[in-house]
Amino acid sequence: CALNALYRPGPIQGGMIDDFIDRKHGRKEVSYDLPPLKTVLEETYGVIVYQEQVMQVSNLIAGYSLGDADLLRRAMGKKKAEEMAKQRERFIKGALERNYPQKKVEKIFDLMEQFAGYGFNKSHSAAYAYLAYVTAYLKAHYPREFMSALLTSETGNTAKIVKYINECREMGIRVLPPDVNHSDLNFTPDGDAIRFGMGAVKNVGASAVEAVVATRQRIGKFKSLYQFCEEVDMTAINRRMIESLIRAGAMDTLGASRSRLFAAVEGAMEAGVRASRDRLSGQTDLFGMMMSPEEQVDPELPRVPDWTQAETLTGEKEMLGIYVTGHPLDPFADKVKELTPYTTEGLESLARGTEVKICGILTGIQRRRNKEGKLFAVMQLEDWNGTLEAMVFNSQFDALTPYLIEDKAVMVRASVLPEENSSPRLNVQEIIPLELARVNYPSLISIRVGLGRPERAEALHTLIGRKPGDTGVRLRLDQPRDFSVVLDLSTKVKPDKEFFSEVEKICGSEAIEVLAS
Repeated sequence: CALNALYRPGPIQGGMIDDFIDRKHGRKEVSYDLPPLKTVLEETYGVIVYQEQVMQVSNLIAGYSLGDADLLRRAMGKKKAEEMAKQRERFIKGALERNYPQKKVEKIFDLMEQFAGYGFNKSHSAAYAYLAYVTAYLKAHYPREFMSALLTSETGNTAKIVKYINECREMGIRVLPPDVNHSDLNFTPDGDAIRFGMGAVKNVGASAVEAVVATRQRIGKFKSLYQFCEEVDMTAINRRMIESLIRAGAMDTLGASRSRLFAAVEGAMEAGVRASRDRLSGQTDLFGMMMSPEEQVDPELPRVPDWTQAETLTGEKEMLGIYVTGHPLDPFADKVKELTPYTTEGLESLARGTEVKICGILTGIQRRRNKEGKLFAVMQLEDWNGTLEAMVFNSQFDALTPYLIEDKAVMVRASVLPEENSSPRLNVQEIIPLELARVNYPSLISIRVGLGRPERAEALHTLIGRKPGDTGVRLRLDQPRDFSVVLDLSTKVKPDKEFFSEVEKICGSEAIEVLAS
């Protein structure tokens, strides 16, 4: 309750949070400006936390009725100078009539005024606290069920879905793609993972999902696209829906590549319509009646080339709003780690104009004109963590136009533009395709190795062998108080962050030195 009420502008600005914590943990003495205040403020260690306490203090110290005290609370919230002047005079007068010292009374009123403008009432705090406790308990003890419900509640909000899927990964929970053999309408727990609901697939409505689930419950798992089309009620599902399910990866368990399934949709649907018509007319193929479902053989799927990874991921993004089985940045994962520590998350704390480098893909590129008719661009920069809005203003537009390519993996150099109550935007100054971005490694490094521990030499030998590159290595072999030998290796390395980290583990935090860049 106290946490909900304290984490607000009034208490933050007044330093009440630190004061409350220090008093609660006994690091600071609990004191009261006037002894009678103990009856009102004892439960919050002498700190005004709730609006009800403002009303109680005005009643106790200045003789306000509780109705008048509520009017005082409202006046403080509206911050009307003329009304506050009247209330201040009334409060002080009432307190002086009860023989309280004027300076302390004025101090109490000032504290009340500062707090009440942003204060929180206790009944709200209690309701929020109860909800927070229940949801925290569910998240701690039923994490897959909780995160499934949370993801379902944000269906259609791509930014929130990306955020919560990343949170699932941090919690060690896999999020699996939709699957006609496993998914329901919404996100659901699936073993130790969470399964995408088919309802999240673009163009696929609730009635279509209900038809698929009902058929699956009747016949078991689908074995093929042809069986799917023959068994599912074709009045509830159409070609566009089936193609959307394929592109989303929801038919990957039917034993064929997405490209072959996609090419076979028309033939499979025709077979499904025939089967449905035969059932309705009471006609069934004699040989079909004699064969079990396992014995029936479907027509061979068209032999077409597999989709490229880019085509596969594009299909997922278009149908689900996010990438599920991979990300266009994946091939550049090692390079991204070396190029920049920044991601689309965590920029809110940076000052306006701070320059950052962020790697991602450009999506939703729009070219617009400002009031002077000059062109600028607005787009989204997306990485594994989420998206940020990025802008190329007119001053940089002509130079950067060749690099404004949809779904292109790039590194942008940009300045941060903070936004109130939302994620910051980026003012893009430079765009470099990731395949052209260079990581500037030093040309020569030195590693100091203390002798006497053979396992160090073996570990270094293994590390250098699995990190080939263009940087020369000089070993400084030290025998304390005896000798030091410098040895230049013929093998060159790639001294990335992982290499530096491993060397520190083997030889100590100060063992490596850059000699030439």
